[in-house]
Amino acid sequence: MLNERDLTGTFVPIITPFLPTEDLDLESYQRYLANLLQYNIQGLVINGTTGEAPTVTWEEVIMLVAATKQTMTSCNRELPIIVGTGTNSTRSTIQRTVLAAELGADAVLVVTPYYSRPSQDGVLEHFRRAADVGIPVIVYEVPARTGLQLTPETVRSILDLQGVIGLKDSTSNTQLLTRLVQSDTKPILCGNDQSYLDMLAHGASGGILASANVRTELFVQLFQHVTQGEMTEAQHLFNSLSPLIHALFQESNPAPLKWVLAEQGLLDSASLRLPMSPISAELTEQLHSLLRS
Repeated sequence: MLNERDLTGTFVPIITPFLPTEDLDLESYQRYLANLLQYNIQGLVINGTTGEAPTVTWEEVIMLVAATKQTMTSCNRELPIIVGTGTNSTRSTIQRTVLAAELGADAVLVVTPYYSRPSQDGVLEHFRRAADVGIPVIVYEVPARTGLQLTPETVRSILDLQGVIGLKDSTSNTQLLTRLVQSDTKPILCGNDQSYLDMLAHGASGGILASANVRTELFVQLFQHVTQGEMTEAQHLFNSLSPLIHALFQESNPAPLKWVLAEQGLLDSASLRLPMSPISAELTEQLHSLLRS
């Protein structure tokens, strides 16, 4: 299982490939995953936002984890598997966290409870009970999707819980990160791709980055530049990646990302499950141009 020391470097949130019938496409999944495994990434996240978790059943999560392990064995490459288990119900979050542990996950990613807008105390208790399951928990703070922003004090209290090993910070700036690193804190991974270099410069230990599904080797190089103190090189590389990152989030993730992966031949189809829909013609042309360059 993962511990705090392991939360450093480039982690990739995995997409969930579908056939045009919306059935799971495991053949594409294994081809796509085998491509990722050739790079020096530090872990994979299954059933997160990029994996269209709201429309994926737990039975399909089981299939994805099994296919991931099989592909790793075939490629002779083992990486930690993090499974998204958070919902807006503490009871179902606990149930899914227990099931993820039984699947052999190395950690779970638990999002701040969404939609119901609970109190800060309620959120703290939600994470306390998830952490009590016994598998390492990574907190996922993403206010733009949950409708709830945690205070730095609440996040610090959650990170102090035994069993919580770190935070995926998907806020829109470095304010939370800056507050947390003023005192000893557990690792913080950037979850906002467009702020990645800025967050690394302010103390983030790495990132869980949807964009790293594309040009993966450049994201790995970027992190290496930062850890070696080569900030000029890091800035130059990030500037070259920024147009792609911007385009991948111009419409709802993972629709643009799936289009790119299908265009690269890693997926047979860019199919999504409703209510997610294909990207616009304008974005298609923009991505065509970026890939050609």
